[in-house]
Amino acid sequence: MIAIIAEKPSVGREIARIAGATEAKDGYMEGNGYSVTWALGHLVQLALPGTYGYTRTSGDNLPLLPDPFQLVIRQRKTDRGMATDPVAAKQLRTIDSVFSRCSAIIVATDAGREGELIFRYIYSYLGYTKPFRRLWISSLTDEAIRKGLSELKEGTEYDSLYHAADCRAKADWLVGINASQALAIASGTFNQSLGRVQTPTLAMICARFKENREFVPTDYWQLSVTLKKGDDFRQFRHVENIPEKTEADRLYDRITIDSMAAITKTERKRGFQAPPLLYDLTALQKDCNVHLDLSAEKTLAVAQSLYEKKLISYPRTGSRYIPDDVMRQVPDLLRGVIGMKEFREYGGTLDWDNLSTRSVNAGKVTDHHALIVTGVQPVMETLTEQEQAVYRMIAGRMLEAFSPVCEKETLVIEAAVDGLTFRSHSVSVVKPGWRAVFNRSEDKENDEETENKGTARFDESETVPVSGRSLAKKKTMPKPLYTEATLLAAMESCGKELADEEAREAMKELGIGTPATRAAVIATLFKREYVERSGKALVPTDKGMAVYEAVRKMRVADVELTGSWEKTLMQIERHKLSPETFMRSISVYARQVTEEVLSIRFPETASGGIVCPKCGKGKIILRQKLAKCNNEGCGLLVFRRFLNKELTDQHLAQLFSSGTTKLIKGFKGKKGTAFDAALAFDKEYNVTLSFPKPQARNAPKQSGRKNTGRKSTGH
Repeated sequence: MIAIIAEKPSVGREIARIAGATEAKDGYMEGNGYSVTWALGHLVQLALPGTYGYTRTSGDNLPLLPDPFQLVIRQRKTDRGMATDPVAAKQLRTIDSVFSRCSAIIVATDAGREGELIFRYIYSYLGYTKPFRRLWISSLTDEAIRKGLSELKEGTEYDSLYHAADCRAKADWLVGINASQALAIASGTFNQSLGRVQTPTLAMICARFKENREFVPTDYWQLSVTLKKGDDFRQFRHVENIPEKTEADRLYDRITIDSMAAITKTERKRGFQAPPLLYDLTALQKDCNVHLDLSAEKTLAVAQSLYEKKLISYPRTGSRYIPDDVMRQVPDLLRGVIGMKEFREYGGTLDWDNLSTRSVNAGKVTDHHALIVTGVQPVMETLTEQEQAVYRMIAGRMLEAFSPVCEKETLVIEAAVDGLTFRSHSVSVVKPGWRAVFNRSEDKENDEETENKGTARFDESETVPVSGRSLAKKKTMPKPLYTEATLLAAMESCGKELADEEAREAMKELGIGTPATRAAVIATLFKREYVERSGKALVPTDKGMAVYEAVRKMRVADVELTGSWEKTLMQIERHKLSPETFMRSISVYARQVTEEVLSIRFPETASGGIVCPKCGKGKIILRQKLAKCNNEGCGLLVFRRFLNKELTDQHLAQLFSSGTTKLIKGFKGKKGTAFDAALAFDKEYNVTLSFPKPQARNAPKQSGRKNTGRKSTGH
């Protein structure tokens, strides 16, 4: 009997069907010499600090550096703390039973770092040494599964992949657990989570938020003239922005309607915009956030569903390229795509004998090639609206990637008016090429392009009359707040803003997180209540800003340093670095991070002896960013900043002593509307808004927003 282990039941049942294991059992399928079972995600995990006898008493116990690390069955949070997940324990017993009766094992967990780790931790925890081989496939079509089962790889070929995944998990544990525990000890009861990738990501969001909010706009002026030729008008802008109003007025007055403009330059350039590369997961998540308003986490979930329905290739890929053998399948795949009603009209514009090969490069394919459709034709009516939309994005991108270039003509005209130089710039599409697939406008279009669509030809040395002039007051603008799309791009390039697609590709190894983990990192920031959405923008909460302010100058928040660790993990995967060397380095780093966080000094003042209303034992201590109970077992804390209002010592004293404050003026809702309200504790000692009755109807809704100091685990 041969055991096959998949990552989840749906995939296991598909593989079982192909293998002929059709008899359903409890937690596995059997038949034709195979027993096909499955994990339920991570059934086994690294043990928590308590397993090593750690209790939070003082910084002397830190850093915690297990050697060796211990594995335990997946834990879940209960009212009494962390406990073994009974569902995981039951399935693990089933896997143990299947493995014990089989002579060999085929690993069919997802073909990537995390899939490899899921199996290896199970295999190690159960103590097996039986040989195993690897099913490595990029789609779940029947053909791909059959081909994969006939071309199994030796399990040892993926040892380096496992070592990279194992080192990543241990690095997250060492940095996250130690930094979070150190922060709790340094602050007394500031029980907030820090993480190896989570905290630098939060730091990017908070730094951008502060930069945006503290930005002081500067006025400047733009001087423009309108030139007339026949019945055609074209606007020209002065080549320099004017910083001073008096100078702007002087130049404006210098030009009159009687002025004549001498055309000094006309330049036409033909340009070619290459088709975009195929999607990897991060590129798909960015576009789905922009065009479909889907979060990174939701996009991944939808893509995973499409993968399990055999409609697309493996979604957690970090590559935007395909090898030559896959390229040979592309014409047939494209014929399937143009059979969709959305793309039917586009089929005639493809150059079938000369498809673009920009996305074809075997040397740039990682574990999996770029995201493509499989050729299995979707029955759209059976898919959810989001599945349909994401499938169209992937199918449409395939059409774009193999289409001709977009051909454009750029026209630049310069004119001299009363000694001043003015310029007109416009771009026209000659042949849309790949841009005809979705027919979307450029993401960043020059404002002048929309103003200059006239057809009149201006020739050098000719003179034309000025028919109008204008002076517009403008303001410098701050960098915009991050959206999930722009945050994903920043994570991919370690915060560097790179417009060029090839430059972004080159930076990938220095990014923070991986395509497979970035969505989970962003989701964790929401779960911890560090970040919230304001429209599409990501905005830090008071809690998130408090964490950022505490650690922003430390290694644990350093984006580029975190990116260098990701590159090191990739070196392990490529056999260029031993896991032992990495673990020695990350242990030193964890020690440095711990020492830095323990060194934080939180200034505090007494509240005048107010007894904690929650536990009745501790006293309330007032600090710069928060107020909290000094009884470690209580955990009650309130952040000073609440809805853009800084709470005074008097406000906090009222709240802790009587459970409510007097009316406080100047709160601001998410839309910037100012309002007045009191603050009060609810039954769980979260801070809520309390409105006087006459104002209750007009008060803005706050969506149940709370200022809460709820405890979070550090993993």
